[in-house]
Parts: sequence; C-alpha cells; structure tokens
Amino acid sequence: MTAVFNQNLFDQMPVIGILRNASLESIEKILPYYKKAGFTNLEITMNSKNVETIIQKLSSENSDMNIGAGTVCSLDDLKRALNAGATFIVTPILNTEVINYCRTHQIPVFPGAFSPTEIYNATNLGATAVKVFPATQLGVSYIKDILAPLNNAKLLPTGGVSKQNIAAFLNAGAIGVGMGGSLFDKKLIESENFDQLFQHFKEIATIVLKNIK
Repeated sequence: MTAVFNQNLFDQMPVIGILRNASLESIEKILPYYKKAGFTNLEITMNSKNVETIIQKLSSENSDMNIGAGTVCSLDDLKRALNAGATFIVTPILNTEVINYCRTHQIPVFPGAFSPTEIYNATNLGATAVKVFPATQLGVSYIKDILAPLNNAKLLPTGGVSKQNIAAFLNAGAIGVGMGGSLFDKKLIESENFDQLFQHFKEIATIVLKNIK
C-alpha cells in the first residue's frame, strides 16, 4: 500500500461516502463533482464487482482523497483491500482480528457496532472511530445516550443518515457520518444529471461544515 490516510482531509469533511457495486466508469464521472463539493473520503465496499481494480485506480489517481474499503469482514478481505491501496477500513461487524491488525499497522479502522458493549469493546480495541450501524434503527437520541456513559467513544453513525438529519447527528456528538444512497442519489446518477447531483452534494457539504466542531 503506497497511499496513506490523511487525517486532515477527514477532519475538514468528516463524511465517508459509501459506494456499493458502482462501476469504475460511473465513479469516475461522479468523482469530479463529489470533490468539487468538498468531499474528501470515499469507501468502496468489498462486495462490489471489480473492487480491487476500482480501489487501486482511485487510490493511485486521487491523492487529494482518502480512498477506503468497506464491508471488510475478515483478514482475507482486509489484506485484499490493503494490497489494492485502501487507506482506511470500514467493517459492518466487530471483528477483533481486523481491528488488531489495523491498529498494529497504524491503519485507520471504523468497525461496525450496535450495542453499548460492542461500542465499548471496539473503542478499547483501538478503533479510530466506531461505525454505529444501522443508525436507521437507533436514531439521533441513541448517539446522545451512548456518549453519556461512554464519553471517550468516537461515533460515526451510518445507515439512515440523510440531508434532513445529518446536522442532528453531528450536534448529538458524532465525529462524522457514513452516507450511501442518501448521498449518491441513484436517479441523478443514472440520468447523468451531474449539475443537480453537484447541487445535492453541495447542500449536504454546507450542512456538515456548519455543524462540525
């Protein structure tokens, strides 16, 4: 892995955009508008077609972005992702082996957790931040409830985060969010309405910038 995670890029726009089963051709059309709107982090899920080729190309050609791998469920997934050039790792589950490997090799890792116990364990294992997933089922109040006793936890709610509630999640104490379909509007992408897609990106970016600490 030659690319390195840039913490400053994450801090300036703490949103991880998630793409699953998007073609390289489609991503390359979207990316200029995504970057122009101010987004700096992109996750390609490991259960996408041609994922290693996509990560390798995006990572090698976008030094102004953090390109990571999501849906990393095993050490095999992890090593494939890193060999392709992923600079950060996101998991949907709490896999101790994956977290330990990332911590040992100083690779940012955002493991998925749902319960207070999982969030506590992920934090203690050295997670960069904990992907609270699925946030759809939990809502904004859950972030506040968790941070009351677990005030050292860094939480990244994912699943159900939208333009309508992203400010509330950030104000509840989340250090950032993960966004998939609510960020990458399928209809706008399929119709190649890139002007409207850019406006959509920009609206979300503006909300984030107004609400990050």
